Amino acid sequence: MESGSVTTPFGRRPMTLGMLASQFAAETIDDTKSADKWKLYRALCEARPLLGVTDRALAVMNALLSFYPKDELSQAHGLIVFPSNAQLSLRAHGMTEQTIRRHLAVLVEAGLISRKDSPNGKRYVRRNSAGAIDDAFGFSLAPLLARAEEIAQLAAEVVAERLALRRLRERLTLCRRDIAKLIEMAMEEEATGDWEAITLQFRSLAGALPRIPTADDVTPVLEEMEMLRDEIVNLLEARVKTEKMNGNPSQNDCHIQNSNSDSTSELEPCFEKKQGATFETDHEGSVVPIHLERSHEEATARQEPKPVRDQTDRLRVAPEIKAFPLALVLQACPEIIAYGSGGTISNWRELMSAAVVVRSMLGVSPDAYQQACEILGPENAATVIACILERAGHINSAGGYLRDLTRRAEKGEFSLGPMLMALARTNGNSARRVG
Repeated sequence: MESGSVTTPFGRRPMTLGMLASQFAAETIDDTKSADKWKLYRALCEARPLLGVTDRALAVMNALLSFYPKDELSQAHGLIVFPSNAQLSLRAHGMTEQTIRRHLAVLVEAGLISRKDSPNGKRYVRRNSAGAIDDAFGFSLAPLLARAEEIAQLAAEVVAERLALRRLRERLTLCRRDIAKLIEMAMEEEATGDWEAITLQFRSLAGALPRIPTADDVTPVLEEMEMLRDEIVNLLEARVKTEKMNGNPSQNDCHIQNSNSDSTSELEPCFEKKQGATFETDHEGSVVPIHLERSHEEATARQEPKPVRDQTDRLRVAPEIKAFPLALVLQACPEIIAYGSGGTISNWRELMSAAVVVRSMLGVSPDAYQQACEILGPENAATVIACILERAGHINSAGGYLRDLTRRAEKGEFSLGPMLMALARTNGNSARRVG
C-alpha cells in the first residue's frame, strides 16, 4: 500500500513544485475512483500535443502500464509499479536504458507519474506474511488516475481541432477548384474582367499556405479565397445577364462541350472509348468507363498503346503499361478504400472514382491527371494516385511528383511494379504485426 506521505527523489535528482503538486493531487483521489488503463492511455496519446510529451515517452508509459496487474487503475489495488530498467527496455521494444531514464523524467515533469524512491534508489516491493503488498518503491500511477478527466477533455479538444482543420482544408480545396475552373471558363469565353490579375492573386493566395498548414494558417487564406470566388461569380453573373438582355440565341447552347477538342485542361480526365465499352457519370461529374469491371485478364489483354500528341502535334505511341490486379493495388494502398463509394472499393470503376476525389484533395491539377491517364492508362493513373496517397506524408508536391512519373513513363523509364510491390510488402508486414 502507498504510505500517502510526500517523498523526495533519490540521489542528485532535485525536488520540484511540480512533483509536489502531483503528490498532493494523488492524495485526493477517491478510493472508489477507477479508470480503464488502456482507454486512458489512448486518450493520453490523443492529448499528447497539449501535454508536451513525446511519442517515445508514451512508449515508456505503455511499458509501465503493462506492469500494472489490473486493467482498472484504482487506489484499492495500489498504484505503484516497480519494474527495473532492463525489464522496461524489453517491453519498450529494446529502447536503451539511458533513453528510458530520459523519458521517465519527461513523464515525471509532465505530471503523469511520480517517483516513490526507496532508501537506496532501487525499485522493489515488500510483502507481509500473507503475501500481500505491504509497501512498494518505484513509479506511482496515481497522478495519471487523478488527471483522468482532464486528459479525456484534452483528447476531445485535440480531436475536435483536427476535425475542424480537416473541414477547413476541404472547404479550401473546393474553393480552389471552383476558382481555377471559373477562371479557365471565363478566359475561354472571353468574359469581361482582368483575368490575368485575378489569376496572379489566386496563385499568390495559394502560395501563402505553408507545407503543413494549421487552422490559423488556413482560415485567413480561405476567407480571402471565398471573397475572390464571390468576385469572380459576380463578374460572370453580369456577363450572363448582359447576354440575356441582348437576346443572344447561342446562350441556349450553354457551351456544353469545350470547343477546343485537343484541350488537355478538361475538368476531369476524358477516357478513350474502347470497343464494347459503355460510360456513366460519377458523383463529381467525371466520365468513367463501365468496362473496367471486367476481369483483369481481359483488361490487360485488350489494353493497347495509347496515342499521345507531342509538342509538334504529331501523334506518337506511348509505351504499353499493363494494369496490375485490383486486389494487389488495394493491398498495397489500403488508404484509398476510405474514399470509395460507401467506404469500399470492389471494382476498377470505383477505384478510379475514388482517385478523382483523392486527386482533388492532394491538390493535383486536372491537366496533370489527364496527362497521366493518357500516358499510363486510366487504371494505372488511378493506381499511381493511390500510391501517392499512401506516401503523402513524404511527398512535398503530389502534382509535381505525378508529372515527373508521367514524363518518365513516357520515356519508358518508369515502372509501376516496384513501387506497388514495395508498398504491398510494407502494408502486408504491418498487417501481420497488427494481427
